[in-house]
Amino acid sequence: MKTAYFDCFAGISGDMILGALIDLGLDLTVFREELQKLSISGYFVQTGKERRHNITGVKFDVEADEGHSYRGLRDITDLINSSRLSRRVKDLSSAVFEDIAVAEAKVHGCKVDDIHFHEVGAIDSIIDIVGVAIGLEYLGIEKVISTPVPAGSGWIKTSHGTVPIPAPATIEILKGVPVCPSPVKEEVVTPTGAAILKRVSDGFGGVPDMVVEAIGYGVGSKDFKEIPNLFRIVVGRTEETIDKVVVLETNVDDMDPQIFDYFMHRLLDAGAIDVFLVSVQMKKGRPGVLLKVLCNDANKDRFMDMIFEETTTLGIRVYPVDRYCLEREEEIVSTNYGQVSIKVSYRDGRRFNIKPEYEDCRRLAREKGVPLKKVMDDARVAYRIKTGWTEVYGRGESDRDTEE
Repeated sequence: MKTAYFDCFAGISGDMILGALIDLGLDLTVFREELQKLSISGYFVQTGKERRHNITGVKFDVEADEGHSYRGLRDITDLINSSRLSRRVKDLSSAVFEDIAVAEAKVHGCKVDDIHFHEVGAIDSIIDIVGVAIGLEYLGIEKVISTPVPAGSGWIKTSHGTVPIPAPATIEILKGVPVCPSPVKEEVVTPTGAAILKRVSDGFGGVPDMVVEAIGYGVGSKDFKEIPNLFRIVVGRTEETIDKVVVLETNVDDMDPQIFDYFMHRLLDAGAIDVFLVSVQMKKGRPGVLLKVLCNDANKDRFMDMIFEETTTLGIRVYPVDRYCLEREEEIVSTNYGQVSIKVSYRDGRRFNIKPEYEDCRRLAREKGVPLKKVMDDARVAYRIKTGWTEVYGRGESDRDTEE
């Protein structure tokens, strides 16, 4: 599994993450072409190599004409979702902005729809957030592990006045994320950086067991005396197939069942690993539903808030579990109806399953006016022809021959 280790030794911001992704190999031509899919103009992207404490990285800057424009959350998500960007980029970008809006609303004591982004909503921050999503997809990052986040200290001036560091919205976003002290008495974590990190991170801790393939450095705006103001991403292949995740579960027997469909989609859109319902018989003979949500530990508080908000439950059970996962890769095949992405799963180098991407097949079935199962079958055949692989009881033909 291609894994990125976010090393936040000096802090994190959106432009620093983007700088590190560019240093890792994000193609600037592709990056600019993807940004053009957004209906925004009046900006110029600039990158260059800079040093901090004699370590070289990429400094990413955006020069925008609009200054501090004010946009609501719906304005920004509509801008993103109406673009021609990929679904993965749209979902991640929109979710990051929603996380920031929820934090800002709680800090200011207002509704999410009343939040109008200023610093975060300007063109440069839209490009930072969407750009990071583009970069992670381009580099094929499948998993992100992060260090604890240095909080920083001191005071900072904002449009709302002087506030403590970490800024109130930043520390609200970091709920559930491990933090640590920083020798720098300045702002080292921005709301944008915190929201991106929390949304993409699958876990926190030390560097995982991996074969290191590439290292990228993103350069921060300031030059600290104490430490190099850099953000580092280490990319490699991990062999570990065990994820440490959390199960949230609750029993519900007094709620309109129509709500479950809406709520399940909301949980999945918010980044839950899995959501499912089990029919149960409850006290006094009442039929009920056991709701189970699988998520990362860092996000459990956010999902618990959603469960309490959307359902009638009075309590939630929380417990950690180990999740064993097959290694996964994606490959594009050409079918009689168009190109389809194929998900291929492995364990210990043995190929177990191939699965055509449902959204690709559904789109082609509608466009060509053919049954969905026909498109999916054609994609499987195309993969087997391309790779010469034949399934034999869940294993490849080559695996069987080797063992015999």
